Amino acid sequence: MITQPDRPSGRGQSLNESAVSRWGNENGIEVNKPERDANFLPFLSNIDLLITIGYGVILAKQVFELPRYGSLNLHFSLLPRWRGAAPVQRAIEAGDLVSGVTVFALDEGMDTGPIYTQHRFALDGDITSDELFIELAELGAEALLHSLDLIDSGVKPSPQQDHSATRALKLSKEEGRIDWSHSADVISNKVRAFTSQPGAWTNFRGSVLKIDTPIVSEMRLEPGVLLIENKKLYVGTGTTALEISNITPSGKTRMPSSEWANGARLIAGDLFG
Repeated sequence: MITQPDRPSGRGQSLNESAVSRWGNENGIEVNKPERDANFLPFLSNIDLLITIGYGVILAKQVFELPRYGSLNLHFSLLPRWRGAAPVQRAIEAGDLVSGVTVFALDEGMDTGPIYTQHRFALDGDITSDELFIELAELGAEALLHSLDLIDSGVKPSPQQDHSATRALKLSKEEGRIDWSHSADVISNKVRAFTSQPGAWTNFRGSVLKIDTPIVSEMRLEPGVLLIENKKLYVGTGTTALEISNITPSGKTRMPSSEWANGARLIAGDLFG
């Protein structure tokens, strides 16, 4: 197994291994952590197939062509839709009704290689990116096994249709800031897409709050206006208000919004913004 080298993290910047590395070591699997493309070559000189999943580095042609049957990538979208770094989050943000996984042969482009198989997954209206990652990981294992059977049977992959491609750009923290003048549906999509990393957030009395678990209501409030009704927190948007179930204040743990509101002691005129 090949994974990213140990990286410094935390306040002390001590070296920490990846989750893949920990799992491999706990299960008696040889784990290799090459720093550069050239250091891959000793591991790939006598193997049938390389499978990459969320590795985070674009491999050189000399690397992905070295195995006997080349290299596969498991991608969490229905390519060519959402090529790039954040396909799960962008699908939810865009309000897509269906997502899925694609297994394709690596080439020199960004998620552009020919496709072996795709498995679809219908998206519920309240799904978060955290939940979708789990669902697609399960689906991806099935898709990879299916692709291995196809390769063994001599099936060739099919080229992608570039004209329908979309880009799934990497998420930024600033992008997670909520504009309450947008519609309830658009805001709900963004909040669920950015749950839990990097998080959707808003300002309140000069502090940053992360919010999650939005529910579109039929109530009408002006954008950003707060209202507690029946122990539920509502925030106005450009259409109908959103009920916000959970809030994470800066430097604190996640809590029910009603608990946060009790501590905040909301007054008339309080806004999110």
